[in-house]
Amino acid sequence: MVAADRVAGLVAEHVKAMYADECVLYLVDYGQRVLLPLSGVDVPPREPLQIDATLGGRAFRDVALVDGEAPEGGRRLWLPLLDGTTRLGVMEVTVDRLDEEVGRRYRQFAGLVAEILVAKDLYGDHYKVVRRRAEMTLAAEMQWAMLPPLTFTTTHLSISGMLEPCYAIAGDTFDYAYDDDVARMAIIDAMGHGFDATVMAAVVVHAYRHGRRIGATLAENHRAMDEAFAAHFRDDQFATAQIAELDARTGRLRWLTAGHPPPLLVRDGRAIGALESPPALPIGMGDEVGEISEVQLEPGDAVLMHTDGVTEARGADGDFFGAERLADFVSRAAAAGLEPAETVRRLTHALLDHQGGDLQDDATILLVQWHGA
Repeated sequence: MVAADRVAGLVAEHVKAMYADECVLYLVDYGQRVLLPLSGVDVPPREPLQIDATLGGRAFRDVALVDGEAPEGGRRLWLPLLDGTTRLGVMEVTVDRLDEEVGRRYRQFAGLVAEILVAKDLYGDHYKVVRRRAEMTLAAEMQWAMLPPLTFTTTHLSISGMLEPCYAIAGDTFDYAYDDDVARMAIIDAMGHGFDATVMAAVVVHAYRHGRRIGATLAENHRAMDEAFAAHFRDDQFATAQIAELDARTGRLRWLTAGHPPPLLVRDGRAIGALESPPALPIGMGDEVGEISEVQLEPGDAVLMHTDGVTEARGADGDFFGAERLADFVSRAAAAGLEPAETVRRLTHALLDHQGGDLQDDATILLVQWHGA
């Protein structure tokens, strides 16, 4: 068995049999701004790549093969490394020429390499360490360990999410599962910004998963989450939440809001408004079961769920990011035809830039798009 830190060297060795001169693997950092090279035997040294300013970054953004000229002659290919539709990073390969057959061969090879990276990541910490550009708090460590993959796609729908500040996230989290053509999703914001908030969020998300896995309805799951929280925390502690179900066969979305901002509906390239619903009290406050709301989506519709840290992010001049700026950003992303994962990546960066790179509150985004039956 090859250890995780040997994979880059092993891949560099094998591409020589495919008539390539060099091969370098890059992993995306937790903040999704930089691609970080993996070192190894026979792997040439490389500097990190800015995702928004390099050919390698373009391959990552567009999820497509990008062709460039190699300094020493020949072609330098950049290929996305994908686990399903989750972007792990990119692969750089230097070849003598590029034609349809060469492109096909290396796209297949990049897919195999991505599967190897995912498998090896289960048995060690090497890739997790490489992806870090700052020290991660214990709270953030726990939150990242609880997350599902950041991106999921089927023929019918796509789901993508992100947490910020990625190295110090505490009370925010999200979760989803897709079974029997139904996507079940939750976004959670536990009060506070420290370790206690992480523990509260962990109890809520696992109560949600438990209810989901025993077949609980949205209303039953809401009650179970509330009871689990109340059993373990003080009366003055709580968490806001939003839980939803999207039937991928019909586009019918059902959701329940417990003290959370309403989701935003995007249709025909623009945000058309918030999906208002009768509010329930936050999780842990012993409220009666909240009212379930429903809406019929049209093919191509997207729904953005988010915590209050998104709209309440405050700039140096005191200006909130706000619902209007959020709607404008999402509208422009939809009009540009960005995929959900890239929309979420750019939105989190816009949010961080608005607040000078230092969020005062956790901010979480979960975007689901229905492609049609």
